[in-house]
Order: sequence, then structure tokens, then C-alpha cells
Amino acid sequence: MFTLLHCDNICGARRGRIVTLHGTIETPAFMPVGTVGTVKGVELSQLESTGAEIILGNTYHLSLRPGEDVIRELGGLHKFTGWRKPILTDSGGFQIFSLARIMRINESGAIFRSHIDGSKFELSPERSIKIQETFGSDIAMVLDHVVSLPNERSVIEEAMLRSVRWAKRCKEVSDHSYQKLFAIVQGGLDPALRRSCVEMLAELDFAGYAVGGLSVGETPEEMYETLDFTTPFMPIEKPRYLMGVGTPIDILNGILRGIDLFDCVMPTRNGRNALAFTDSGAVRLRNAKHKINDQPLDENCSCPACKRSRGYLRHLFIAGEMLGPILLAIHNLTYYQSLMSRSRAAIEQNKFKDFYKEYIEKFKAGH
Repeated sequence: MFTLLHCDNICGARRGRIVTLHGTIETPAFMPVGTVGTVKGVELSQLESTGAEIILGNTYHLSLRPGEDVIRELGGLHKFTGWRKPILTDSGGFQIFSLARIMRINESGAIFRSHIDGSKFELSPERSIKIQETFGSDIAMVLDHVVSLPNERSVIEEAMLRSVRWAKRCKEVSDHSYQKLFAIVQGGLDPALRRSCVEMLAELDFAGYAVGGLSVGETPEEMYETLDFTTPFMPIEKPRYLMGVGTPIDILNGILRGIDLFDCVMPTRNGRNALAFTDSGAVRLRNAKHKINDQPLDENCSCPACKRSRGYLRHLFIAGEMLGPILLAIHNLTYYQSLMSRSRAAIEQNKFKDFYKEYIEKFKAGH
């Protein structure tokens, strides 16, 4: 499934390749988030044009609407959505954190009250895997217990140990050879807990390993430090995935520390709110200074948004036209994929650290 092609000899950055039934993913890679079967506001041909090779779907949300039976009857998630390339499905573990107000947890699993109609929805490790197998995703995630940060060490340790027990249960019921199962490392900001979690999960020999439980309240610096003491213990020959992260700078910091896969709603969410990413920093298009600006958003980008002027893009948002959020979502996704492509090239030349430093300086200077 995964081939480690090159390690930068100056830093921890890695260049790899993941081969799945539905296609190949060049790493480091960014996965656009299609929580309920669509990357918001972006049609599939447009999504492909951004350079995306894999997208993410969510077990909890898709199980509630349209439901696993509907997706099964319509041929699985690839046929249902029309996306023919690889798909990774999240297990629903993040919703244990994000929907804590409507959720109860015990050793068996999580019990939710649907945020749609209040009906009861039970999600155990075994159930999560069977749903993901029904969906037919290429990569499935184990169900884990995510807690907020900061938190008491006893709470973090309990959640970490439960995540390991749940991971073992997930592996015991996973029986589709084409679907690869990734474990999730928990342990908060505690070096001992993170190392212990990695070592216990590595013994179970999963196809890949994710770093979870970050971007849930800690500072960026704390997240980077956690990666510093976590990734060195993760299996070298398996792909590494940092879940739910993040800004371009966060992603480059992850690559610097040996991460291969990323996902985040940030490119599309910020695009819908008139914020565009460029190498010179974030551009807030609602600002009045762009009203009569005839320059493109990013002269080095070939996406549809960058064929228009900043003044026109601003007009779309001020006028409430839906084309504005669509164009900026496409731009941000294109930008993230370009950042990944440039990172891969820099790693192959053993120049990622230089690329990282130059990028950070230019990005910060633009603010």
C-alpha cells in the first residue's frame, strides 16, 4: 500500500506513495473534506482540477443522512458520490469531541442524540468498521476517544487507553482486504502517553497511523512540540496522518516532522467567508482596499478565481452571489494542492527545510 520513496537528509520530511484500489496518492498529500459526500460548493470536475487525489468522508454524518442502507443500495460511496479516486472515511471519533453535548460514552462505544432529529444513534468500534466497509472507502479509521485540551492527565490517559482497546476491537472485525485500517494515536500533550500509545498500537500492526487529539484547544506551538516527541516513535514504513490540520503553516510544520497526510475544512470554510490563501499571506476580499483592484488574486495560480480581478471577486461577496464562495473554495483547494506539490519537489531535492523557511518568511511578511 505505502512506499517510502525518499527522506530529506536535512530534516524529517518524507516523500512517499500510497496505492489503493481506486488510485494512487502522492505524499505528502492534502485531503479535501467531503463530510457528507461532497466538498461544499465544489463540483467533482472542479475538485479534480485542483489536483486532489483523495477526499475524506465521515461515518457519523453519512450514517445519519442519507444512511448506510441508501449508500449500500446505490453502490457504495464512490458510485453514490461519483468520485472515482480514493476516499478515506473518518470513524466518527471526532464527533465524540465536537458533539459532546449530545453524546454519552462508555466502554461499549458512544451513544448520540442525532443533531438532525434527536433520534438515538449508537456507534461502537465494531459498528463504525462495518459502516465504513459498507461505504467501501479505501482507508478506514478506527473509532477513538477524543477529549478537549487542556485537560486533566487522568482524563487524557483514560481516553488514550480506551482508544487502544477500541483500535484492537476494530482490527478484529475488519475483514475487507482492499480497505486499509489506520489506527489513531492519542495522549494529549504528554510525551509518555503519546509514546506508550504508539508502542501499543504498533504491536497491532495497522496499515497506517494517525496523530489524533490535536487542534482541539492547544496552541500551534504545543501541537508542533507534540509531533516532535510522537513521530519519532511511529513506524517508519507506514503512512502517518495528522488529523484535522490545518493552516498552510501548520501543514508545513507537520511535513517537517515527518507527516504524510493531512485534512482540514479550512480551505473551503475560509473560502466561503471571503478569505483566500496565497504565498504572501491571507487575502481578505471583503476589505474595501480591494474594491477597485484590477490585479488577480494570485498571479502564479491558474484556477478560475485567479482569472478574475480582486475587485470582481470582492463584488461577488458584497452582492451575495454564490459564485464568490465557489470560486474562493476552488482557489484555496488549488493552493493547498500546489503547496503539497512544491513540498514533494523540495523533499526530493533535500531542500524542504529551505523551502519551509522561505515560505514562512514570505507568508508572515504579507500580514
